[in-house]
Amino acid sequence: MNAMNLIPAIPELILVVSVPLVLLIDLFLPQNRRDITFFLSILAICACAVASFVLLREKAVVYTFAGAFVSDTVANLLKLCTCLAMLFTLVYSRRYINERRMTAGHLGGEFYVLALFSMLGQMVVISAASFLTLFLGIELMSFPLYALIALKRDDGRAVEAATKFFILGALGSGLLLYGISMLYGATGSLDFMEVARISAYAGTNWLIMVFGVVFVVAGIAFKLGAVPFHLWVPDVFEGSPSAVTLLVAGAPKLAGFALCMRVLVDALLPLAYDWQQMLIVISVLSMALGNITAILQTNIKRMLAYSTIAQMGYMLLGMLAGVKDGRFGMESVFAYSASLYYTIVYVLATLGAFGVILVMSANGAEAEKLADFRGLNRRNPWYALIMLLCMFSFAGVPPLVGFYGKLSVFQAVVNVDLFWLAVVGIFFAVVGAFYYLRVVKVMYFDEPPGTGKIHVPKDMAVVLGINGVLVLLLGILPGPLMDWCMSAVQRAFLM
Repeated sequence: MNAMNLIPAIPELILVVSVPLVLLIDLFLPQNRRDITFFLSILAICACAVASFVLLREKAVVYTFAGAFVSDTVANLLKLCTCLAMLFTLVYSRRYINERRMTAGHLGGEFYVLALFSMLGQMVVISAASFLTLFLGIELMSFPLYALIALKRDDGRAVEAATKFFILGALGSGLLLYGISMLYGATGSLDFMEVARISAYAGTNWLIMVFGVVFVVAGIAFKLGAVPFHLWVPDVFEGSPSAVTLLVAGAPKLAGFALCMRVLVDALLPLAYDWQQMLIVISVLSMALGNITAILQTNIKRMLAYSTIAQMGYMLLGMLAGVKDGRFGMESVFAYSASLYYTIVYVLATLGAFGVILVMSANGAEAEKLADFRGLNRRNPWYALIMLLCMFSFAGVPPLVGFYGKLSVFQAVVNVDLFWLAVVGIFFAVVGAFYYLRVVKVMYFDEPPGTGKIHVPKDMAVVLGINGVLVLLLGILPGPLMDWCMSAVQRAFLM
């Protein structure tokens, strides 16, 4: 531990320096040169990715800033994945935001700057080693998203979505903060390691700590959009501009996984029995409501919102299966690795699905209804195939990447003797397959509304192609990514 070692925080420092520079440069760019802001943002993300990869190879657990910030293999792997997710997101979004001029100034760089600020918040959450750092990271991640949703100020749906997201986000933050205050009152510390050490011998403070855990888990569920704290998800997904919906649905879920790991494992492992019971209820309700309600949707963004709720339920299966009989061992490593793997592949499939939606949302049109995807195979078989791969991956159809993700989390709950929970998960996975297959049916068997070809910028076409290939390739060869996840979790928590 080093009180002021800046090396573990290099990815964050790159963003702290580059984001204000990008904003200042953008202010002096002429209207016809605003794409420079995009390329500078991509350059900043690439620099963060390189720094995260270099730190990942170090394989050491390093605490800095008086123990409030940690750099370990899980954190650096998640940061690397966050960089890639944000890179894909900005490439997919460029044409969309340029065509709609969804900025305060015409074709300005506000979208990119706010997206980078949100990314900085995600990285702070990922490396948080104290409740104070964690809360600051959550707010830094969330506030730019509130602004981005409302960036189209003349769009009533977007303003309504931003208002709902802000109010419910504030409620979730309040619950989390209240839970943190109770834990602080019981332990006298905000440091995760110190909270874990004291909570193992809490004595008379045990009841206060359990109440704190309840509020903290509720706040986490709010941030994940899990049932019963899910009400903001479908409205925000539907009302937001599609590029911003991707920002909300993609990379922040990696920070959501880190939020669970840091709080539940780093800080509250001695209270595992209490939060496991809550996660079982939240997981089952999320899988049930998400998959069943998605069947009724005709808006594809709203359908994917309920799909996200269900997918968070599956991710939580791995989280709740990580501790058996109060012990952290190799079964725990597999369970948390399965949950990490599932989160990464979910984000990958989400990027591909929304990438196709943004491809279809050209020339000012919005591809939001299922009917907008009729006959896509006849208009562009390649993008129809990518959408098919993403839908099948969500459904858990082999040999796509989502299949091994679901198989891993089901195996994790079976390892801790929760057979019934695996059966429930499999049942709702079968139910959820219906609405994913409906998208495929619309693309391949319905008549297209027109015969016009779909024109896509080259950078977007290349990245979307890579996205689709990864969904298939990582499904056929899941071993390397899963081994990487297991190695990261093992080195972070067992060394």
